[in-house]
Amino acid sequence: MHPIRIGTLVNGGDAVRVLPQIIPHGFESFSLTFWQTTAGIDLKELAKEVRELLDPHLIPVTSLSIFGNPLTGEGKNADTLASWKRLIEHASDFGTDLVTGFTGRMPGSIDESIPRYVEVFGELARFAESKGVRLAFENCSMDGDWKSGDWNIAHHPAAWELMFNALPMENIGLQWEPCHQMVGLIDPIPQLRKWVSKVFNVHGKDATIAWDVIKEHGIHGPKPYVWHRTPGFGDTNWTDVITILRQAGYTGSIDIEGWHDPVYRGELEMTGQVHALRYLKQCRGGEFIPNPV
Repeated sequence: MHPIRIGTLVNGGDAVRVLPQIIPHGFESFSLTFWQTTAGIDLKELAKEVRELLDPHLIPVTSLSIFGNPLTGEGKNADTLASWKRLIEHASDFGTDLVTGFTGRMPGSIDESIPRYVEVFGELARFAESKGVRLAFENCSMDGDWKSGDWNIAHHPAAWELMFNALPMENIGLQWEPCHQMVGLIDPIPQLRKWVSKVFNVHGKDATIAWDVIKEHGIHGPKPYVWHRTPGFGDTNWTDVITILRQAGYTGSIDIEGWHDPVYRGELEMTGQVHALRYLKQCRGGEFIPNPV
């Protein structure tokens, strides 16, 4: 009934405890996330338990995500690449065909990371293709830039050009959100219009840009000039976002990424997330109303 579902992110390792508490709020999908590793988690059993909670409500798992650096595999990232493979292997158990995360990156510039990216994700994408799975990269810089960083190369459109040209596979795309682009002072609307065909999933996270602070202090001083926000409290026109997605035939989900808002956090976290859920449903056009027959 809803071409674009509005859901939220849930820590995969804590999903069985959390899901029963938040299903009644009206989320239409859930994205399960893991940080750096899935080691020690019986994914088949977890999938069974999650499906038992969600299937009676007809709520799908839209994606499985592993956030770490699979290109270096150093330190706490030693299991990240193996975790990508495990999630691809078990995606169908959860009822999803999408596995997402950071690309990772090598020391040095984004250009210097591309050969290793092609080596790692060329193999992963072919394995995923054999399983009917798509891969998508979140566009978070994790405080990196073009010259250096520890986590992700897929945070800038120039990097996307390099990535998709170097590895032109149809099952590789983006897990896009406006927030990370706005942190770099990029207008997300023309960017989405250009790249929408490569957007496999949308994270519902916004930003507020303090242009008055930028005009007075610039961006290199001690004064904050941008904040991550829960949708409904930031600067993005989500009606335009959803319009562009629908015009392109997007039928995935917008999964709210909470736990970042400077105001709606702590005891106000779910207050903010449920507000975002209702707000995004309104931006989508409200509840589905069937036409007269």
